[in-house]
Amino acid sequence: MIRIASIAALLTSVAALPLVAQEAAPDAGLSVDVAPQIGPAAEDEGGPLRIEITDGVVEPLAIAIAPFHGDGLAAEVQSVVEADLTGTGLFRSIDDDAFLETRDRFDAPVGYEKWKAINAQALVTGDVSATETEVTVRFRLFDIFSGQALGDGMQFVTARDDWRRAAHKMADQIYARLTGEAPYFDSRVAFIQETGPKDARLKRLGIMDYDGANIAWLTGDEALVLAPRFAPDGKSILYTSFESGFPQIRVMDVESVTSRPLTEASDTMAFSPRYSPDGKWIVYSQDKAGNSDIWQMEPATGTARPLIASPAIETSPDYSPDGTQIVFESDRSGSPQLYVAPADGSGEPVRISFGEGRYGTPAWSPNGDRIAFTRQEGESFHIGVMRADGSEETMLTESFLDEGPTWAPNGRVVMFTRVTPGGDGEPRLHSVDITGRNMRPLDLDFAASDPAWGPLLP
Repeated sequence: MIRIASIAALLTSVAALPLVAQEAAPDAGLSVDVAPQIGPAAEDEGGPLRIEITDGVVEPLAIAIAPFHGDGLAAEVQSVVEADLTGTGLFRSIDDDAFLETRDRFDAPVGYEKWKAINAQALVTGDVSATETEVTVRFRLFDIFSGQALGDGMQFVTARDDWRRAAHKMADQIYARLTGEAPYFDSRVAFIQETGPKDARLKRLGIMDYDGANIAWLTGDEALVLAPRFAPDGKSILYTSFESGFPQIRVMDVESVTSRPLTEASDTMAFSPRYSPDGKWIVYSQDKAGNSDIWQMEPATGTARPLIASPAIETSPDYSPDGTQIVFESDRSGSPQLYVAPADGSGEPVRISFGEGRYGTPAWSPNGDRIAFTRQEGESFHIGVMRADGSEETMLTESFLDEGPTWAPNGRVVMFTRVTPGGDGEPRLHSVDITGRNMRPLDLDFAASDPAWGPLLP
């Protein structure tokens, strides 16, 4: 846990203002057109700076991040904050060489005119202090053109080894204040590391920070593992394991790194599990005698029942954020397509995909407004998004093989697996925002697949 505390009164450009404790960033949700314009939008009467989302494409918002004050961790904390913000594609960091103001202390007055002269639209100042066991990070954010602070200052206190979390928390606050959206930097991703030749892959389950740092391994590579998914509280992970020789579902406690089976039947295969939003249920695929149906289980008791059963192949279910519906893949129409059905099994599934090709691996956005999916059309694979009723289908990527999207906690970014072609091709993790413009590979030095984004950490 990171402690969020108040900071003593700090100086702005003209007066000392008390900084009030703030428990969390604003959570305004996400409402964005498919092709947004990103640009500064200050209110006519000198109101706060805010990134406005409209049609079109313009330059990212120019932000100045003054050198952080403090001990040896200051530069590292600043580097993480800058990478978080610029990695969104919404912000451009102004080079230090252009700065006209040298800030000799954290609480020094802000010379707004000097920052205006280099076209900075926002200024971030920071301070980092550390003991052998703890790190304290504090920051302030200023709107240069209105000449005022954006919100109160804030500090985060955490264990020294968790300094990166404090940096992500700072970046989350800045992002939220400048966009009005919920943050996502202080979150983790479960994934599968892949090693060995294509015809004899070894796979193990790991977790990491959203940016690829702080990797921890949860399984060895003795048994094949696939398709992890976090619980809503982030404390456990569902995954498919071949430990018994056939695919079965296990649940891993992240803190203790211990797992237990949820399915063990010798005459069926179970895979692709997903938690309900309240964590009380899971949906998954169960195959018996070559026919795959959608099942529902209460993991606390192991009680299970068929939810959607037909002669067709049904797989890859996922809950809507309110828990009332599921989306899944089925070939009941002759080819794999996406369907939505009531989560209690009370109604008939409704088809929502109607484009050319095959659809699969649907994932419901945390905001509930979109469903991400994999689409194969001819020789190309795409990651796409559509509304929950199937409208406004938009392709975000195109490649030899893109598959398995997973959503960031704020519903703005999708992470997925991209496989390179050829005999030496291997899977790598990439992310893209819902405009399709900000595509980024994750900085990992090994092959990886099956990403699963967890919730924002407390």
